[in-house]
Amino acid sequence: MIKIPRPIAGYTFGHIVIDLYSPVIPAIIPLLILYPGIGYFLAGLLVSIFQITSSLFQPVVGWLSDRSGWSAPIWLCILTSSICIGLYGVVQDYYLLIIFAAAAGISHALFHPSALLRVHGETTDRNRGSLTSIFVTGGNLGFAIGPVIVGILIGFGGMPALTLIAIPGLLTAAFLYYLTRGVEREKIVRTVPATQTKIPLGPVSLIVTIAALRSWVIMSSVAFFPAYLIATSGVSIVFANTMLTLMLLAGVVGQVTGGFLSDRYGKKEVTIIGLFACIVPYILFFTTSGWVALLLMLVIGYLTWSTFSVTVTMAQEYLPGRVGLASGLLLGFSIGAGGLGVAVIGIAADATSLNTALFALAIPLILAALLSLALPRSPVAPA
Repeated sequence: MIKIPRPIAGYTFGHIVIDLYSPVIPAIIPLLILYPGIGYFLAGLLVSIFQITSSLFQPVVGWLSDRSGWSAPIWLCILTSSICIGLYGVVQDYYLLIIFAAAAGISHALFHPSALLRVHGETTDRNRGSLTSIFVTGGNLGFAIGPVIVGILIGFGGMPALTLIAIPGLLTAAFLYYLTRGVEREKIVRTVPATQTKIPLGPVSLIVTIAALRSWVIMSSVAFFPAYLIATSGVSIVFANTMLTLMLLAGVVGQVTGGFLSDRYGKKEVTIIGLFACIVPYILFFTTSGWVALLLMLVIGYLTWSTFSVTVTMAQEYLPGRVGLASGLLLGFSIGAGGLGVAVIGIAADATSLNTALFALAIPLILAALLSLALPRSPVAPA
């Protein structure tokens, strides 16, 4: 069994906590629209502001980290995000809500390249895929449990009780401050040497494109699968969202499995197999019903996420000395691009039907699988 260094365990726990704040704003949209002067558009704009700042700024943050060796204090990122999201429980001024969304998004943009930089410094060629998958999986676990926590708090005490969601962030920030003080700067300087090598645009563009296509499928599934289940199976919204949580948890298992297998059999191999294996279950999902469809939903979650951390590690190996940029591109830009694809599916669903729009996502999934065949093998071969 692989040994997880204490710093990576701490960073992973921090990833769980900071990413549980990511789905909070979408989860409270039905309540935000009840505020004076806030409708669906303005409430949705808050989500867009968070997504844009959190996703698309990450490559910039990573590039700056690689250039200077600077990295944001991850405890401060978690502290800021927890406070800003917690304030949504008591603040109704829309302009302040915009500021909070942007500040929380920037905190996320700073956290991910900075934390992955530290994780990279704690790994070796033999365990990088496994340990990176553990860290990345933490974010998905946090994303999966975030809506559950929101529902419990609001059910317990209404919107004011949402302020309590800041407590995990405050405690985790204090813990990580204690864990990392005095060692962070040394680790970063040693891990991120100056490099004059050219960026391999071909491999990097290819893996970012694959990640963006996969994120399009993932983000659209997360956004619309519950609505699809309700429309086609007549299940309750509680059951539909429970299935979504189970799907995301299956993705957590898939990520860990993919990371471990990539260290043993190769990152390219795991990426190709994972993407191709997902095509048939995805298509069958829309031609079945009942327990078979629900089981396929879990399989889709497992397989689509199984290559996630593997491609992050491959990008880091394509960009030696530029771990921050690689992490920002794969965890930031590609996810942001996939998130924009959700709007495309929404438009297509309005023009045709939700079933047709979601079924069409098999196209980017197939494209991602085909493009993976052209991926060059990582410079670091698996042991």
